[in-house]
Amino acid sequence: MGIFRRSPGNPSPNAAIARFWEWWPEVRERLDGGVPEDVAEQISEHVEAMHPDLEWEIGPGPSLTVSGGGVGELRGIAERWYRAAPDDGWEYRAARAADPDMLDGKLQLEDHEFDLSYVKTGLRADARRARVDVTAYHPDFLFVPEETQLALTYRVLDWALGEDDVARWIGNVTVVTGEPMDALPPSMLSAVVQQVAAPFSEPAWLTGEGRTPLGHAARVAVRFPLHRQDHPLCDLYVAVALPYAHANPDRLPVEPSSSALREFEKSIEAMGERAVLAAHESGDGRRVFHLYVDPDSGVVAELDQLAAAWAEGRAKVSSQPDPAWEVLEPYQP
Repeated sequence: MGIFRRSPGNPSPNAAIARFWEWWPEVRERLDGGVPEDVAEQISEHVEAMHPDLEWEIGPGPSLTVSGGGVGELRGIAERWYRAAPDDGWEYRAARAADPDMLDGKLQLEDHEFDLSYVKTGLRADARRARVDVTAYHPDFLFVPEETQLALTYRVLDWALGEDDVARWIGNVTVVTGEPMDALPPSMLSAVVQQVAAPFSEPAWLTGEGRTPLGHAARVAVRFPLHRQDHPLCDLYVAVALPYAHANPDRLPVEPSSSALREFEKSIEAMGERAVLAAHESGDGRRVFHLYVDPDSGVVAELDQLAAAWAEGRAKVSSQPDPAWEVLEPYQP
């Protein structure tokens, strides 16, 4: 298996994706017996053109993975590359797949070879956050820098769960040079994650109350858990602010405004995978819907039309690129 990473540059993803797939048939047949050095360099150049921090690897099957390494900002680019792939007998992936068989093998990092059978993990499930915090240990951690310790740990996590499930369910990751209490082999991680994930097979809404900057009552609802990996094309953050005409003394919505707001929300949900409603908050006579949408799907124009038809005041739609979903972070538990 070849694993490659390039240094920063100036990417232009959509055009670079098209160039990659135009070029790919030229070299695909040369990869039957391995990855020649000149082909590896060419693949790296094409992947770097999509984004300098993307990684790629050739595996058995044959297969080609182009991955963001669990970085949310890169997940959409990798997914667009994957969806443009041809049906040519190869397997293409936008994230590293789980490969538990690798957990008993060896991994060369820099000038050190690790026997992965010695990896042990301490696991702490946090049901409130729907995350599993991991403490990782290998006896050779005594002899390598922390950067190498973490590189090994995340590679083991990817093999145990798959890259997307690591991003979904793994919380804090710590490396230690002494074996944790109640240490488990990484092969047990999948069972622990399944237990944590089971109550969240369908996202629910968490609700809370607070005060607006003007001191009035506020209500917030957040979809939880909400994972970037489940909506890989939704790179654009959109806020839709709707004033409502009917409110109680705390300036929170009442009928008939409450029903009108619910109907607007249903219109958003009807957009399917092109948009995901992440949160909404009400107070001071308006509700703000926080969404992530596929910028190439036409959803923003549809939202503009819905907002223009809002009958209870002047609605506002604003948007900004946010492929890492940073705007949503303050709303997460």
